[in-house]
Amino acid sequence: MKVSRAGLGAAVLVLSLTATACGDSEEDKKITVGIKFDQPGLGFKEENGTFSGFDVDVARYVAGELGYEPKQVEFKQVSSNDRELLLQYGEVDYVVASYSITEKRKAKVDFAGPYFTAHQDLLVRSGEKDIKKGADLNGKRLCSVTGSTSAQNVKEKVAPKADLMELGSYSECAVALKDTFLDAMTTDDAILAGFAAQKKYQGQFRLVGLDLSTENYGIGVKKGEDELRGKIDAALKKMVQDGAWAKAVGTHFGSAGYRHDPAPALAGN
Repeated sequence: MKVSRAGLGAAVLVLSLTATACGDSEEDKKITVGIKFDQPGLGFKEENGTFSGFDVDVARYVAGELGYEPKQVEFKQVSSNDRELLLQYGEVDYVVASYSITEKRKAKVDFAGPYFTAHQDLLVRSGEKDIKKGADLNGKRLCSVTGSTSAQNVKEKVAPKADLMELGSYSECAVALKDTFLDAMTTDDAILAGFAAQKKYQGQFRLVGLDLSTENYGIGVKKGEDELRGKIDAALKKMVQDGAWAKAVGTHFGSAGYRHDPAPALAGN
């Protein structure tokens, strides 16, 4: 069967367009971001599968500045104990998960930021009157999360005789505190404020109002990813300058009456 030159040209054009569509990297590309799924106000997975929180807003803003549409952002759950491993093995591109910048962690991963400053505090039941300062935790049942800097700080510097229980998530700590299995819960005030503001806990918890440590949250990237870190720093700087940072803080912490620090200066970690 003879094929005309025009017909052959049309066929080649169709095949070319098909190949281009199949290999369109813009359509297929995605970025994977590690966040917490159990921190109301910071990183939280709602019952309908959507995500909310200040860290989520920061993660999305950064992704946008890196050239990704919202639908191209994939969130992966991380815990305090596995953030370094997920970065080292390339399971996530970056981590935005109340990730305090410490020298120990900087030996394993790099950080952009900081983008937020929190302070370690205590969450107690509203009727609790015996815990007024850190030393009052000695002999008390205290909860924090495995791998968090908060637990280490309490045992080493604040209340060495506290009965410390380290659970897998802050949600587990909150439930145990509500059910009186524990006397207090400790972590960063931003996280605690998120739990106190949750509808199911409103009026049941209160922050003691201590300043047990200062935690500078950074965005974790794989060691040596200097170009990505620089782009994230630029995105964070823009987020503060254009007002998106302040808007996100107000949206997620305003209802808890939480007094936050101003946006920190980038440290170039």
